[in-house]
Amino acid sequence: MNIVFSKENGYDSRQTNTADVNEQMSAAMGYIRDGVDYLLISAAHASGWDDVLLAAKRAGVRVILFDRLIDTDPSNYEAALVSDMEFEGKLATDWVLANVPEPNVILIRGQLGSAAEIGRSAPLLKAAEEGKLNIVWDGTGGDTWSLEEARRVVEAAIAAGKDFNVIYAQNDGMAQGACQALEAAGISFGKDGKVKIIGFDFNRFALRNVQAGYWNADVQCNPRMANQIHEWIQSGNIAEGIVYQEEIIVDTDTITDEIIEKYGINPDPGKGVITR
Repeated sequence: MNIVFSKENGYDSRQTNTADVNEQMSAAMGYIRDGVDYLLISAAHASGWDDVLLAAKRAGVRVILFDRLIDTDPSNYEAALVSDMEFEGKLATDWVLANVPEPNVILIRGQLGSAAEIGRSAPLLKAAEEGKLNIVWDGTGGDTWSLEEARRVVEAAIAAGKDFNVIYAQNDGMAQGACQALEAAGISFGKDGKVKIIGFDFNRFALRNVQAGYWNADVQCNPRMANQIHEWIQSGNIAEGIVYQEEIIVDTDTITDEIIEKYGINPDPGKGVITR
């Protein structure tokens, strides 16, 4: 965001980076009072934004949502360029049902109430309700999607004697924490192991883990939205309503160097490098 919305590109921009939704809302109200032209929001929590959005509307501030949707009337924002979190969850759930006989799943959610958590959980919960899989343990990495909290979720499931063969971790960092707990307990996982590992977000370290067979699958979440929003603003032709990014899942059979280079995010540890 900072690179695209820079002075060199003609912007006077400010940015607030926090996973605390109250801090986000307070910052947004401040920007509205300051008279900004555009307010770009990637909400930590999907609900509770109506006062902010209505204040922006009254002030003539054009609101664009990115990455995550907000639970509000669509008339309260101009456009939304987002990841389809429920589609991501369906990709992962379908993979589990197609590749794991009698799935017994540990679900590690992200920040409860966030669009990502709600969307990625829904298809798995639906499959459980339909009797297609069992969720034997349901935890969360907390508001920061914490590796450490995810590790404790799996440690607790192991201590409780739960029998499981799938880790469904709603981001790559939490999948990493889950694997740390499995390794410490001497439980095999990955391509040739008992427990299948699924992460989300397409971090390059995660994709290399899939390529090495250390994990089984990873689901893309495309956060590279700044350039598209920049084009909308510069052209004055902002899309109306919700625009979804296209996303995919890869596993040990489909992962390639080309996919990692083209679609991966954040630094690449290198082929053959496992990130534990």
